[in-house]
Amino acid sequence: MSTWTSDELDRIAGAEELRVSSRRRDGSFSRPIIIWVVRVGDDLFVRSAYGPDNPWFVNARRRGRGRITAGGVEREVDFADASGADPEAIDAAYHAKYDPISSPRIVATVVGEKVHPLTLRLDARGD
Repeated sequence: MSTWTSDELDRIAGAEELRVSSRRRDGSFSRPIIIWVVRVGDDLFVRSAYGPDNPWFVNARRRGRGRITAGGVEREVDFADASGADPEAIDAAYHAKYDPISSPRIVATVVGEKVHPLTLRLDARGD
């Protein structure tokens, strides 16, 4: 595993959207989909807005590895368990970033107790 540089964290966190794909068994990547990303400290987090059965989320959890692109940064990542992270801080980061640019109805899909278990931390890979 590698770590994010300060520049990567700033650029990814500053991007409105993130493209995410998971690695398939054959080594290829799935078609990227667009989701939201937030930064809390030196960590990046994503959530499944539409439940635990959202295909990108299911595949990310099952496969554990993927690739993200945002803010001009493209990196391979591990999709890590975020149960040790502060869910309220992640909620606050979503509100701070997306409340000014999106409707409250849409932001509500990625904040609150219902989606706390649907949070993944993005860990940079060095390979």
